[in-house]
Amino acid sequence: MILYGVAALALCLLTGTLVGELLGEAMGVDANVGGVGFAMIMLVLITDRLRRKGKFPEPTEQGVLFWSAMYIPIVIAMASTQNVVKAISGGPMAILAGLGALAAGGALVPVLTRIGTPAEPLPPLTGNHEEKQEV
Repeated sequence: MILYGVAALALCLLTGTLVGELLGEAMGVDANVGGVGFAMIMLVLITDRLRRKGKFPEPTEQGVLFWSAMYIPIVIAMASTQNVVKAISGGPMAILAGLGALAAGGALVPVLTRIGTPAEPLPPLTGNHEEKQEV
């Protein structure tokens, strides 16, 4: 069952990469534009739908969670292949797009914090847990 989770992630990644390549080609850019982002959005939507239908067993979820934890290293690896110097020297659009995304993300933080109901606070750490951290 863990293999199914990995297979779902692989399918989403391949589809997202294809969409990113096609989007880059449509924009006239020789790069993958948002492929990993599209893949992760698809993975979240698909797994949420399967979970709501009760067709997402725990071992399959563990396979997805393991590779989902690898999201940041994958994004860093993909971003390192982009030609940042050429993008910045090509004009101010790359800088404006980055600043726009930063501003939009910052503006959405208060909106996102209002979604849902407040949860119960976490229980205090026990002395046993603190001893493990010191070792």
